[in-house]
Amino acid sequence: MCLVFQDHIKSEMSKPLDGILVVALEQAVAAPYCTSRLADAGARVIKIERAEGDFARQYDNQVMGQSAYFVWLNRGKESLVLDIKKERDASLLENILSKADVFVQNLAPGAAARAGFGSEALRKKHPKLITVDISGYGEDGEYADMKAYDFLVQGESGLISVTGSPEVMGRVGASVCDIAAGMYSKIAILEAIIKRYKTGEGSTIKTSMFGGMVEWLSPWLLHQAYGELSEQRIGLHHPAIAPYGAYECANGDLILIAVQNQREWRRLCDEVLKIPELADDSRVCDNVARLANRSFLDKKIMSVLSKIPRSEVKQLLNNAKIAFGAVNTIEDVSQHPALRLVNTKTAEGEIQVMAPPAHTVEDEDRVLAVPSIGQHTDSIWAEFSEK
Repeated sequence: MCLVFQDHIKSEMSKPLDGILVVALEQAVAAPYCTSRLADAGARVIKIERAEGDFARQYDNQVMGQSAYFVWLNRGKESLVLDIKKERDASLLENILSKADVFVQNLAPGAAARAGFGSEALRKKHPKLITVDISGYGEDGEYADMKAYDFLVQGESGLISVTGSPEVMGRVGASVCDIAAGMYSKIAILEAIIKRYKTGEGSTIKTSMFGGMVEWLSPWLLHQAYGELSEQRIGLHHPAIAPYGAYECANGDLILIAVQNQREWRRLCDEVLKIPELADDSRVCDNVARLANRSFLDKKIMSVLSKIPRSEVKQLLNNAKIAFGAVNTIEDVSQHPALRLVNTKTAEGEIQVMAPPAHTVEDEDRVLAVPSIGQHTDSIWAEFSEK
């Protein structure tokens, strides 16, 4: 196992991936998501950028003049500017890879191989290296050479067809296909590190955005293959349970209500709606009836909740022990009591970002830095140049 310890990542309590060197020839979201989570776990991540930088740096300028996407995906990394088409720069990258544990890339299809850094060639040179190629649709078949962006893969994977209202399909707002590919890549890397510990051999990992998303859509695909597929787009409601969805309170605020059984249904009628006789109405007396008469059900609920402020509805639901959740705006979420934040350094000053959702209780949150373009170029050249 190749371990490269750096003073700048040492702490009194070591992180799980301290000493692991990751080289990332990456851009946009999928690969940076993967490597940023490796950096959170203690890995040293060297990010290779063009002279103009990862184009995600230009997505927006909302964080003190910096891109929110770039800040989100690149804390804890070192930025090295290289032109790998130039012999001298390619030679430096080869030197770094000879000491690396993991190589991750998500360039355009075939670009890394054409530059001499394809996974097959690298694995022959460096048998212990773990290589990760993240693509849109995999490396085989008629889609192999297609450019793939999150929105496009949402469409190709069928996600859009099951998202939205009956009248209008919808795009999932977050970059879920990118995130899925990045998450599965990180999982595979951790597995490969354990495998290498056992066997001494590296691994060649292939991940695709399409593959990650269709795995998440397994229930729909299994319905299609073995049962009856009902592609129900019903907006903010559940296709198989009612009432289970969003309802408008006074002032237009939305609240999500989830009734899971008949006891909860009766308590909703008695204690929240104050219409006890509704519980036994044949049109809505059980879940099958409620699904068949969803319009009648929703009108009954709305006739009451639309007159009550959301704060009071929450209290009524809480007292009745019925599960609920607010349909919050991003502004609401920024003040949410469950939100965890950590400090992060940037070239423009220290900011707060969302904490990693999974954290080890015994470990303290670290203050990681978001690199400026080429911030570490000189020091990395000095470290890895042939003497």
